[in-house]
Amino acid sequence: MEAVFSYIIGLGAAVMMPIIFTILGVCIGIKFSKALKSGLYVGVGFVGLSIITALLVDTMSPALGKVVEIYDLKLQVFDMGWPAAASVAYNTLVGSFIIPVCLGVNLVLLLTGCTRTVNIDLWNYWHFAFIGAVVYFMTDSIAWGFFAAIICYILTLVMADMTAKRFQKFYPGMDGISIPQPFCQGFMPFAIVINKALDYVPGINKVNIDSEGMKKKFGLFGEPLFLGVLIGIIIGCLACKDWNELVDNIPTTLQIGIKMGAVMELIPRITSLFIEGLKPIAEATKELIAKKFGEDKELYIGMSPALVIGHPTTLVVSLLLIPVTLVLAVALPGNQFLPLASLAGMFYVFVMVLPYTNGNVLRSFIVGLVVMAIGLYFVTWMAGDFTSAAHSVAQVHPDDKTVQVPAGFSAGALDFASSPLSTLIYACMKYLNYIGAAILTILTAGVLAWNRVTINKKTTK
Repeated sequence: MEAVFSYIIGLGAAVMMPIIFTILGVCIGIKFSKALKSGLYVGVGFVGLSIITALLVDTMSPALGKVVEIYDLKLQVFDMGWPAAASVAYNTLVGSFIIPVCLGVNLVLLLTGCTRTVNIDLWNYWHFAFIGAVVYFMTDSIAWGFFAAIICYILTLVMADMTAKRFQKFYPGMDGISIPQPFCQGFMPFAIVINKALDYVPGINKVNIDSEGMKKKFGLFGEPLFLGVLIGIIIGCLACKDWNELVDNIPTTLQIGIKMGAVMELIPRITSLFIEGLKPIAEATKELIAKKFGEDKELYIGMSPALVIGHPTTLVVSLLLIPVTLVLAVALPGNQFLPLASLAGMFYVFVMVLPYTNGNVLRSFIVGLVVMAIGLYFVTWMAGDFTSAAHSVAQVHPDDKTVQVPAGFSAGALDFASSPLSTLIYACMKYLNYIGAAILTILTAGVLAWNRVTINKKTTK
């Protein structure tokens, strides 16, 4: 089983998406050629996004590494990045069976009317496997590991249903799509609460600048392209010890700036391929469901948040938060985690924040500032058990360099360990044991019942 699903995951989204979309398209009545073309567009989008992400990491990592060295910013929790978290997740018994188990849970919830989301984002199933693996190694119980993973999966499906309409309204071209990824959905409650609180803050409640407003107000300085170049040059300058080194490294600094600007400009162009590929599938699905079950019946296709990370507000706020998060990591008392490899995942924080801040740059930045400050503590808090899990996997897979924790450090990853949803499940299982499991069970059963009632109300209207 591990070999089968490792093979599927190893193919990657770029290969599997054309296959899945072709099969799905033919099943809902689209011509084979049109379905294949849709899948290929989405597959190409994932290829382009992976290239741009690699460019971002390759550009930032050396410069940020020098900044850490020059200013002695070393902390005790080493940033392993999402590849290590995914390796720990999938190279366990929980991870080996996470795809069939979660697909089975999804099917049961669909048949019982407890969800509208069909989660085909198989590559992000590692998020569920990750919290399951950490709990598994923490409790030495495979049953509790699967319990944690399934609880996380169910809560994420319900949150995807809850946010689908708002998501579709805010992001153009996303009709029929929901985001069942726990990292993104975990920040949604913070966005709602903080955004509402900001309505009562004098001054801030009057500021309503989105990405287009920034361009009008600040001209070139409000463009993601220019901000990318500027932030890149600043990081390049900070990576120099003195004036002489700064002068010598002017070509390198300018290259960092241009490459960062290229990332900001190319991400939206690449993510537009996702929309072009998804549109025929979404329209055909909507027509089929309306024909078979009526206009009020809806079904959402659960997809990766990568579809929408090219939104200008996401790019601007993420870019501004990268240096701010580094400062927070050093300044916050008690924090031991310095994010470096995980900073490329900053874009994914805002996918479900923007629909609730309506793309307001200032409000989105404040939400990001709060959740990043809290998230750093969450990563520090979970580091011990993450490290134990990484060491256990490394013993079984000594050739997997991604899970090798440097001597003298603990392991951490901003990409999922900072998510409030995973931390809630982790805290309940670590400190409350059976009481925590009971709380999670009651909570999950309650939100499932509420979601089913909500779905039925909308269907019978």
